[in-house]
Amino acid sequence: MIYREAGDFKTSYGADNQTFPIKFDRRGYYVVLALAALLLPFIVTDYWANALLVPFLIYAIAALGLNILTGYCGQVSLGTGGFMAVGAYSAYKLMTAFPWMDMITITILSGFITAAVGVLFGLPSLRIKGFYLAVATLAAQFFLVWMFNKVSWFYNYSASGQINAPERTLFGVIVTGPNTQAWAQYTFCLFFVVILAWVARNLTRGSLGRQWMAIRDMDIAAEIIGVNPLRAKLSAFAVSSFFVGVSGSLFFTIYLGAVEVGEAFGIQKSFLVLFMIIIGGLGSIFGSFAGAAFLVLLPVVLKVLGVDLLGWPTDIVAHLNLVIVGALIVFFLVVEPHGLAQLWRLTKEKLRLWPFPH
Repeated sequence: MIYREAGDFKTSYGADNQTFPIKFDRRGYYVVLALAALLLPFIVTDYWANALLVPFLIYAIAALGLNILTGYCGQVSLGTGGFMAVGAYSAYKLMTAFPWMDMITITILSGFITAAVGVLFGLPSLRIKGFYLAVATLAAQFFLVWMFNKVSWFYNYSASGQINAPERTLFGVIVTGPNTQAWAQYTFCLFFVVILAWVARNLTRGSLGRQWMAIRDMDIAAEIIGVNPLRAKLSAFAVSSFFVGVSGSLFFTIYLGAVEVGEAFGIQKSFLVLFMIIIGGLGSIFGSFAGAAFLVLLPVVLKVLGVDLLGWPTDIVAHLNLVIVGALIVFFLVVEPHGLAQLWRLTKEKLRLWPFPH
């Protein structure tokens, strides 16, 4: 078999601690990254970009952010949609107030603004946890949506209450607005996904990530051995909110172009991202991508099979989507709490030990 460690040996601690210790995994990662960066931009169509690739990349960033907070630090949050709205409206205000500012800077600043808001709403985590923290973040979700709906300054006093992304170019290429090409949307989102996934991987493997996991596993014991719960929890809220804010900014500026906060960033959005990390796997970078890919791909597959091939009514297919997602959530919570990421790890382990898997 090709999937073996035979011939792989380490000569340093850095090599032993690398993300992909097996050469086959490393080469596969570089091949996938090369295809995503060098091939897909030239063949992607409007349908594939808008139906699959761009929403997958944006939701993957949001899932990474929520997984840092919930999967690695153990702080339950139901306010993801509200924090995405903060990123979207921050991007809108920056785009309209500073027409000269480029989109990369706008997206990053939107993430930092959302991080500040996330730290503010993360303060209750110092006193409460579990169900009560979930209720507190749920209150943040409703408050933020209400604020963006009622305070007309956020949507520049528009009569409709809708915000529209102005046209922006980056290196002479249009990246926002109705004239944006599919490959430009995809490439811009891919850039942030690669950078933020690399940041998330290094943070979770470093000292800060170990502090998050210590707080998650047993916060009192973590405090006894020297972990500062104030620093650990608030840093998790800040980093998570930064990721979610970037995803909200991209969701508005690159993907939709025009949003109304109640429709685009309601409580359904918070549950959708939460379902992604439950199905993909809590406390796993790969699980964030797997969950996002699954929940973005599932409605498209059901539409092709149910509506196009079998002729089922659209509402039946939509309800079937909900039934499948609900059943999978129950299955993974009961049978495999670590989600698709754990199933992938078990599959690789059996391949490594073939023909004598245990």
